[in-house]
Amino acid sequence: MKTFTTPRVAVVGATGAVGTTMLSILEERGFPVSDLRLMASARSAGSVISTQWGEVVVEDLATADPAGIDIALFSAGGSRSAEHAPRFVEAGATVIDNSSAFRMDDDVPLVVANVNDAAIRQHDGIVANPNCTTMTLLMAAGPLHKVAGLKTLIASSYQSVSGSGQTGIRQLESEIDFFNKDRSALVSGAWEEPEGDLYSRPIGYNVLPLAGSITAAGYTDEEWKLVNETRKILDRKSIAVEPTCVRVPVMVGHGIAATMWFDRVMDLDEAVAVLGTAEGIQLWDDRKVPTPLDSAGIDDVLIGRLRETAGHLGGISLFAIGDNLRKGAALNAVELAELLID
Repeated sequence: MKTFTTPRVAVVGATGAVGTTMLSILEERGFPVSDLRLMASARSAGSVISTQWGEVVVEDLATADPAGIDIALFSAGGSRSAEHAPRFVEAGATVIDNSSAFRMDDDVPLVVANVNDAAIRQHDGIVANPNCTTMTLLMAAGPLHKVAGLKTLIASSYQSVSGSGQTGIRQLESEIDFFNKDRSALVSGAWEEPEGDLYSRPIGYNVLPLAGSITAAGYTDEEWKLVNETRKILDRKSIAVEPTCVRVPVMVGHGIAATMWFDRVMDLDEAVAVLGTAEGIQLWDDRKVPTPLDSAGIDDVLIGRLRETAGHLGGISLFAIGDNLRKGAALNAVELAELLID
């Protein structure tokens, strides 16, 4: 594995919701950047962004020369990653990609910092960041799996609109403004459809039991990510995962209600002991319920409602919530870059 001391860093997709968060986290954590380059689509090229490393002109990704870059943090979407990440690798860069383009590639490690760090040593130029929902879930499931072996997982997500980028945030703001003009219609059922087709149904003052696009067997692509990425990250193909992904009218914060059974019985005391000492999480007791508002803007994943299963005994149920723009995306990418620092 190639390591660096003071790497030359590129943030690709630098003007998007995750890209701007990546940049702020690099600054917050004092990442040892020797030279910074910012890249985005042609629409943003030429704009200037102020950073602690000076004023940086945004380059057009399509024409930018990646020569000299050591670490490239990609958050530009799957198609752009598939097109451009290989040429960055050919130029000598290590790419940490936040899209779904390479996650299930057998030759690309899929890594959650503080869960399966060692997997990054197997990279051949590209390291994949998991989906933001999987990331939050695995911060809770990973430590428990390490001590008891995860066997069965039932997971229901409650995903914020920022998972759809700036467009999702604007859509929620627009719909709330629209419905606020006649809130009584929300009670009587006389409401009218707001403008916008980002989601299949209105998201303002609503809940959509459909996050992502329907694919195989009636499950969405978001749900299949929970299945396949969980198995790959925990290196156990036999884990039985039953997912349901839901979009909620929340700006930031992906929550997951999870029930887990293991190779052996796990009781509450053991789960508390394991999660209470795990890196990157905060274990909240029953007197304080973790919510999306609590998770916004912080690095840790919050875990609460921890309890033993009541139906099929021997398992653990919990609720995990994390800022999907930070640990769910940008923070994990920077943490993975930190694993490459000598």
